[in-house]
Amino acid sequence: MSLIATDRASVVAAALKQALHADKVVAHEGAREVRICAGTACHASGRPAVTAAFRDQLAEKGLADTVCVVETGCHGFCEQGPIVVVQPQGLFYPRVRAGDVAGIIEASIIGDGIYEKRLYKDPGSGAPIPYEHDIPFYAEQRRLVLALNGKIDPYSIDDYLAHDGYAALAGALAADDPESVIAAVTESGLRGRGGAGFSTGTKWSLTRRSPGAVKYVICNADEGDPGAFMDRSVLEGNPHVVIEGMAIAAFAIGATEGYVYVRAEYPFAVERLGRALEQARERGILGSHALGSDFSFDVQINEGAGAFVCGEETALMASIEGRRGMPRTRPPYPAAAGLFGAPTNINNVETLANVPRILTHGADEFAAMGTGTSRGTKIFSLTGKVVNGGLVEVPMGATLRHVIFTVGGGMLPGREFKAVQLGGPSGGCLPADMLDTPIDYEKLVATGAIVGSGGLVVVDDTTCMVDLARFFLQFTQDESCGKCVPCRLGTKRMLETLERICAGEGREGDIELLEELADYISEGTLCALGGTAPNPVLTTLRYFRSEYEAHINEKCCPAGRCKALITYYIGGNCTGCALCAKKCPTHAISGEKKQVHVIDEDLCINCDTCRQVCNFDAVKVRSGVTPSAAPEERAT
Repeated sequence: MSLIATDRASVVAAALKQALHADKVVAHEGAREVRICAGTACHASGRPAVTAAFRDQLAEKGLADTVCVVETGCHGFCEQGPIVVVQPQGLFYPRVRAGDVAGIIEASIIGDGIYEKRLYKDPGSGAPIPYEHDIPFYAEQRRLVLALNGKIDPYSIDDYLAHDGYAALAGALAADDPESVIAAVTESGLRGRGGAGFSTGTKWSLTRRSPGAVKYVICNADEGDPGAFMDRSVLEGNPHVVIEGMAIAAFAIGATEGYVYVRAEYPFAVERLGRALEQARERGILGSHALGSDFSFDVQINEGAGAFVCGEETALMASIEGRRGMPRTRPPYPAAAGLFGAPTNINNVETLANVPRILTHGADEFAAMGTGTSRGTKIFSLTGKVVNGGLVEVPMGATLRHVIFTVGGGMLPGREFKAVQLGGPSGGCLPADMLDTPIDYEKLVATGAIVGSGGLVVVDDTTCMVDLARFFLQFTQDESCGKCVPCRLGTKRMLETLERICAGEGREGDIELLEELADYISEGTLCALGGTAPNPVLTTLRYFRSEYEAHINEKCCPAGRCKALITYYIGGNCTGCALCAKKCPTHAISGEKKQVHVIDEDLCINCDTCRQVCNFDAVKVRSGVTPSAAPEERAT
């Protein structure tokens, strides 16, 4: 190493030490703590009251100075919130209420026991599992990007620094070799986690080689897929890892300015990111001569107004520039001419959050996970009719079955798996016989689905696949910016056709019309929103064609969901409790007390209220048949 390089490394090391405030930083490992999830889901479930109760009662017992209450980012097990983990034991308490706090303190903080009332119970066996690391939902994951979620306070830069935060950036600045950084990212096999899966190292290299006195780095946090909350949770739980990834990217490509384009509907993410940026500037990590080096870089937040199309990179840049968020034709690509006409690198939150670990642990570790050209881990938001919904991080190459049934715990009691909608509203619906498909960019494309940003919506046997396709197409049609005709009108015509089919007005040739329109849209649109919009329709036609044919030819909905194609009746289980009659909004149900009741189909609006309130499974749904077809099942 040259003398100049040695001096530079010394300066950066000293600056990082100063940023650390080493005498004040205390790692949380082994400390007596109450970690309370402060993610959006736990907040909505009552986290503020739980936190206040812990702080008040610990103070009353004289424990406030010896037991720290830490509000962390999302633990991932969202439906179990509010989640409390007592350290150092690692005791996991889900769905905690303020009334449980005294018992937890007495049993697990003052004493060395377990508060039995709030232990997590395995859905299969019913056995209690006291320790977080033993819960299958966590034990079956490989959490790298989410490693510090649930461990650190997102408002504390000291917490992040205590876990080797900003060490990757310091190492890159000390070595002063941008090309080696790009080489490491390229060798790791990291691909974009926002949808297309383009090589991150290649994108960085192209931007670095593009001529321009000014270059930009943009973090795309415009996560708008229904059921997707991966990027939001990373920003809420560990904003510094994203800032560090952006700074490393900026150093590698030669940028001095950065933007995080984040939805205004994510107030916790915006607030915590803003505080993290302030702290990074205060410590000399961002701004002029970062960590005492020759590198200068800063980041500002741009709040989006919620247009789904602004997740597309050219529409996103137009929005930052103050113009209407609409895609443009490419080339030129952003790497050559992006924000304000300058070379611009755009990566999403998860992609950037992977970068610090790649530099600190080596490209080989990341590349060793995964399969084929899909390396590392991927975060999915697992939602729908599964036992364990939430954030799931697994190695690329893991099967859909592993994610849904091993990590997710399988289907809700009494229900059967029917399909998984993968990749957001532009993804595809895959049936049960494809559950062993590995999560791999190319293999999923071959099925008609995509990895996308990582949404996994699981549906059961009560779901109508025609109606599901209609729902997702309705979303993309509503979110179309309207700039290009194939998307603006093509998706509208597809949606009208699906609505006719669900209304019992499908006709011969509708399936072929949907396929023809899908081809026109896929080939003719400006951006990926329109180009992939037909995917839910095409995959449901591919794997569930019989449901379309039943709707059109037999005028029935096999799943019993499309209102125009079903009727309700009351069977022999009816006890005459009259609850359904009391709840019916149109007074369509009549009958004597303790006698089987009857539904007047002329008054019934198929609202499903009667079936939902019935405690005896007496209300049934008939699909595609007339009342006379099954007279023995009707009350007389």
